[in-house]
Amino acid sequence: MNVSTVVFLASVAFVLYVLIGYPSALAFFAKRFPRPIVKRFEPHRITVIVPVRNGERWIRAKLDSLLASDYPPDLIDILIVSDGSTDSTNQIVANYPDSRVRLLALPAGGKATAVTRAVEQTSSDILVLTDVRQAFDPQAIRLLVACFADPKVGVVTGELVIREGNTQEEFNTGLYWKYEKWIRRNLNRVDAMLGVTGSIYAARREAMPAIPPEILLDDVYVPFKAVFAGYRIYFEDQAKAYDLPTSLHSEFRRKVRTQAGVYQIIRYFPALLWPGNRRFIHFFSHKFGRLLLPFALIAIFVSSFGLPDPWRWLVLAAEACWYGAAFLDRWLPERFPLKRLTAPIRAFVVLVAAAFCALAVFFLPARTLWKETKVSEAKAA
Repeated sequence: MNVSTVVFLASVAFVLYVLIGYPSALAFFAKRFPRPIVKRFEPHRITVIVPVRNGERWIRAKLDSLLASDYPPDLIDILIVSDGSTDSTNQIVANYPDSRVRLLALPAGGKATAVTRAVEQTSSDILVLTDVRQAFDPQAIRLLVACFADPKVGVVTGELVIREGNTQEEFNTGLYWKYEKWIRRNLNRVDAMLGVTGSIYAARREAMPAIPPEILLDDVYVPFKAVFAGYRIYFEDQAKAYDLPTSLHSEFRRKVRTQAGVYQIIRYFPALLWPGNRRFIHFFSHKFGRLLLPFALIAIFVSSFGLPDPWRWLVLAAEACWYGAAFLDRWLPERFPLKRLTAPIRAFVVLVAAAFCALAVFFLPARTLWKETKVSEAKAA
């Protein structure tokens, strides 16, 4: 067996492990060794923090959604943190007819700075963090808060439900998110969560740290600070927020940011890559392994040329069909039958490419990787 064959087989094995092997093994252990928590609703004073920049399209509906929550009205207030908004966001919030809504207008400094400044302006026991676009289910906040009856829990996240898209591309983006939530549910069962969903999570005040301004993933940095302080991260999948589907182009930009953020997390929490850490296998397999996928695919392609005949030509032909399908998909009509095959392949290739592009965080200021997420109108729910 020559060197090319060893590299090829090792790289294929790694890709299959990250995408199939690890998630399957995780599901097996999660089913047999669950670690539940105590849940009991105990009213706490809470502040909902909503960092936003130029959110005039969404802000009124967001406030309506939060104030319709099934939560004691005298125990909830909402702090909108306007991060240098130049549209009518500030005016809408300032004129909103409910005294529980407050505005903190800041010069543009990024989400991490906005959240840190907002926390300084609150005294509530529990802080709920969310983004401007996603509507909350009326029970969401109550369900999040109920998890804090367990003293081990420091941070709780809910489930982001992506509404059905109008195109095959949006459908595949939503399908990818369902795959991610399946893994997250299993991580939760074995107390190995690796982050939260930024659009719906809550934290004990004492578990909420100041966030470094350059951090791209507050929804990973905050939970890991809690974990290393001795708290548990919990995923309450009955607490739901709803979002519109995104295009593959928007998902690519988002994925570049999130994967770049993982590099930052490694710098701040290097112990995650130490085998003695109980989250090592999960972080390496799910987070760090995703960063290595593009390099594994490159190794597969390059080593294919050194495979013995006839495997060399069979593998190269298969790779040509795979990447050709991804390339062709962009020009196929939406209802063309082949689209059902090419669209998932293109989605996979694009998202893996995003992991490669995340290396930009080593060469560009982190803030340049923030791009507005474009969404489309969804089908009626």
